[in-house]
Amino acid sequence: MAGAKETPRQKLISLMYLVFITMLALNVSKEVLDGFGQMFVKIKEANSRVAESNEIFYQKIETNSDEKGGKWIGHLRTSKDIKIKSDQFYEKINEIKQTITEAQREKDPDLVEYAQMDKGETLDVIFFNANGISQDGQAFIDMINDYKMTVIQVFGSQFPNYIELVEGRFYTGDQNGNVKNKDNQDQSWLSYNYEGFPLISSLAKLTMMQNDIRQTEADVLTTLMGKELEMETGVNQSNYITLLKTEKGAYYQGEVFDGSVILGRKGGAQNPNSVELTLDGIKLEEDQYDLIPGGVKLNVRANNPGDHEIKGNLVFLNDGEESKIPVEQTFAVINKPNAAVISADKMNVVYRGVENPITISIPGIADSNINASAPGLKKTKGSKYSLFPGAGREVNINVSGTLPDGNQISSVSTFRIKDIPKPSGYFRGQSGSFTIPKTSFERGEVEARLEDFDFDLPLQVKSFRFRAPGQPSIVINGNKLDSRAISSLSRIKNGQTIIISDIEVEIPTNPTYKLKQTSPISITVN
Repeated sequence: MAGAKETPRQKLISLMYLVFITMLALNVSKEVLDGFGQMFVKIKEANSRVAESNEIFYQKIETNSDEKGGKWIGHLRTSKDIKIKSDQFYEKINEIKQTITEAQREKDPDLVEYAQMDKGETLDVIFFNANGISQDGQAFIDMINDYKMTVIQVFGSQFPNYIELVEGRFYTGDQNGNVKNKDNQDQSWLSYNYEGFPLISSLAKLTMMQNDIRQTEADVLTTLMGKELEMETGVNQSNYITLLKTEKGAYYQGEVFDGSVILGRKGGAQNPNSVELTLDGIKLEEDQYDLIPGGVKLNVRANNPGDHEIKGNLVFLNDGEESKIPVEQTFAVINKPNAAVISADKMNVVYRGVENPITISIPGIADSNINASAPGLKKTKGSKYSLFPGAGREVNINVSGTLPDGNQISSVSTFRIKDIPKPSGYFRGQSGSFTIPKTSFERGEVEARLEDFDFDLPLQVKSFRFRAPGQPSIVINGNKLDSRAISSLSRIKNGQTIIISDIEVEIPTNPTYKLKQTSPISITVN
């Protein structure tokens, strides 16, 4: 390739970008997460193949430089500059991928449990903070722009037609770093592409960017090689591959699968003269496909959920000689959702007195097109909500949304409301009945803790009652013994028991909530 004209494979990669931009904005179901996982694996495998091919071209250019000199000395210098910068960029992305998959690898070393990769908080923490884009996030954008400008300066200066293609591949927004979202509002390019998305989606996108790097190297190398890459004019099986072009990553049951099987070849492909194709072993009829420039446009109904296989041949005639290009492609069909997916992030109940984190989504519908309502429910960001339950024993969460085909989906989920459990009294880190030396009392503090509670909810002791044997009880404000209690300690004998009770506790973040009576503490002096 010389210039900015893209091959069919590159156009497929561009199409896959559009698929990601559309699909990554959704909280997707297990089947779609698995679909992204399969795409992640395919792109990763493609990166390996392109890297191997690029290495052969690097060696050819180096050989030509040694043996022929002349222009090849400059070509070698250009290719080395691009290779160094490409490898640095590629490895930086690898480091990011390694960081965001570290926790997943502990339980899934091979990264094959795609349905578990539905959270993307780790990448969000790296790229974003309370003020927007973090320092690391800006460094990532700068790295992309730096690579883009290096390629343009080193290579685009020699082949200016190539500049537009490179700028398109590594576009990071307008001069303010923004892009237009689906509501035609300005949004930062980084947030639009990475914030709030599932881990497997971000992995696939980062791997796609690595594919852009390797493909950019390939374009540079093949352009530098020029006429050295002689292409056969006839259709030869070894020079072609078939590619499956789809408008989206997965299809609902009953939808028409409108994918296209495309013939890929460097420098373009001629139209097939006829086809011999089967879908899941059944021969396709003529009304189920159309011959189009460079391939076949399919028109078959996506029925049963699961993977479906297209096999056969594309048939070409060259000077009366028939050539057959094998086809072996698959596409996935997923069930159409009919209810919202609602889950409590901490437990299967919600607690009165605290803000309960709730995730609400409908597979196939963007978060912005979902309406959720319940007493005390508040949307925080994307699919994340917080629920502050009021009175009663149950709360109903009503959810509705509109699918891309216009159909409405609504659902109601009921959660039980429970009170915060009874706090336990603690003194010097112990609860219930225990024995300590008399000398340890003065330095001790009275605490209240929620044992086996899923929320990290700090409690503050406001006052407590101190009872010593044979002496009047003392009500003490705060959480430490006062002078009266310390004075009474001198009259206590070893073996006698002190009771700390009536421990008044409040939640600093919600002081109006009435907690249950805190359990007392029984301390024997020795």
